[in-house]
Amino acid sequence: MVTIVGVPLDENSSYLRGAAEGPDAIRQALHSGAMNWCTEDGFDLAASSDWQDAGNLTLPSGAAAFDEIEHGIHAHLENGGRVLVLGGDHAITFPVIKAFAHIYPNLTILDFDAHPDTYDEYEGNRRSHACPFARIMEAGLAKRLVQVGIRTMTPHQDDQAHRFGIETIPMREWCLAALPQLSGPLYLSLDLDVLDPAFAPGVAHHEPGGLATRDLLAVVQGLTAPLVGADIVELNPGRDSTGITTSLAAKLAKEVLRKLILSGA
Repeated sequence: MVTIVGVPLDENSSYLRGAAEGPDAIRQALHSGAMNWCTEDGFDLAASSDWQDAGNLTLPSGAAAFDEIEHGIHAHLENGGRVLVLGGDHAITFPVIKAFAHIYPNLTILDFDAHPDTYDEYEGNRRSHACPFARIMEAGLAKRLVQVGIRTMTPHQDDQAHRFGIETIPMREWCLAALPQLSGPLYLSLDLDVLDPAFAPGVAHHEPGGLATRDLLAVVQGLTAPLVGADIVELNPGRDSTGITTSLAAKLAKEVLRKLILSGA
């Protein structure tokens, strides 16, 4: 069974808040009638009993929120479950991966992002959305981290990449052939700001020169390693005046959900 879980947390965001509204916005787009429930391979999710939506986690503030996320996700992973997380900012990926690491000690993470999110701390906050992959790698929660679409690497983050053995495919070198061979269990993290702002303006941090929607869909649809979980993060509905980014996030959710179902078959 694949479970959708919303994690409406953005208190660790820098610059702008608003990502906490992401889970409900994605669901609203999915149920709006503006799109159907079929994926691009013709699979009708509306007719499938292989997935469920568990709604949003109810979260306290501060460090306790991370504990609640870890426990909430772990409960859905027991007995072979798979989870699609709707964020929320990228900070949530750290407690989500902590939950996965209990079940999958040899996890590979494929992260699509404009930013490495590997600061040791950011603005005095070690739980910042600029830090989750530093926390993940220093805790040994993944055996491999591949980051795609990076175009904001600082000297500190470059040092962190070497420290943790992170495989980085910068945006200036991107093509489908650049994606390395991946093995499972695989976790996919999709920060929507990996996309060029022309395709995804509804994010807090606009970073020109990013992926096109078709590129990202091609990667998701072409994954062959067993996918055990995924997140879609950093949708900021308040910056999405036309709804284009929210619709894109909903489409990605359908395609990722389909891949999770196939991986569990």
